[in-house]
Amino acid sequence: MISERSFSLETPDGETLRGEVRTPRARETDTGILVLHGFKGFRRWGFFPTLCESLARAGHTVVSFDFSRNGVGPGGLDFDELEAFAQNTFSRELDEALQVGWAFREGDLGVPAPRRLGLLGHSRGGGIAVLAADRGPFDALVTWAAVATFDRWPDAVKEAWRRDGRIHIPNARTGQAMPLDRALLDDLETNRETLDIEAAAGRVDLPWLIVHGTDDTAVDPADSERLLEAQPRATSRMIEGAGHTFGATHPFEGVGPELESALEATIRHFERALGPGLAGPASFAQD
Repeated sequence: MISERSFSLETPDGETLRGEVRTPRARETDTGILVLHGFKGFRRWGFFPTLCESLARAGHTVVSFDFSRNGVGPGGLDFDELEAFAQNTFSRELDEALQVGWAFREGDLGVPAPRRLGLLGHSRGGGIAVLAADRGPFDALVTWAAVATFDRWPDAVKEAWRRDGRIHIPNARTGQAMPLDRALLDDLETNRETLDIEAAAGRVDLPWLIVHGTDDTAVDPADSERLLEAQPRATSRMIEGAGHTFGATHPFEGVGPELESALEATIRHFERALGPGLAGPASFAQD
């Protein structure tokens, strides 16, 4: 059993970060894990609640949150703030991951400060996690289907983006055309050194598990190979037959074999890197 509470933080420029803290119910723990969602993602998408609950059952305090401009409003489930989504940048997400990470580490989220703190990111959030692990208050890292670079658009698309000031990305699940303003491209080109995931990977000096599906069509498994080449001390776990979300959908329909493999590998890694926690073995069933 776990307990859950909501929190909100204000960014330096007045945006709101909304999230949840999950803790093993009626049991003490001195380890924590921060979870980051990816592009066109949010903290309540698909597998994220089950991921966080499983990590909490394994004995860790777990924090997840929505980046302030991920496009999801206070309801937490719908892309109803598309203009905010359009104005998001990679640098903003990195700053917000570090802000929440430091607040967690310093005991400013309504729970005791953890003695050791892990970080997990999925997809684009995996790239942000690598950057944050290089400069933040973290002791262990797991990336799921992480990108090795944020520069993922053909030159022709970037040329039109600069000319028109905005492009649109289809969301196959919702049918929405998700706008991206030129600020995202400008941020990438202006801050290439700061946002260089592979360079940061080479500097990551903490236990790191790279998880990727062999059948991922959204982020090629070759990205995981690039990260492992940049940081050979990392550990790689390829999930045979798994796609980008390890078989999970939204709305969530349960834990299949690919997601279970990713969860088990992740829990084992954090147990080795952070300590076993004090809540006993994890369960993937819902409370």
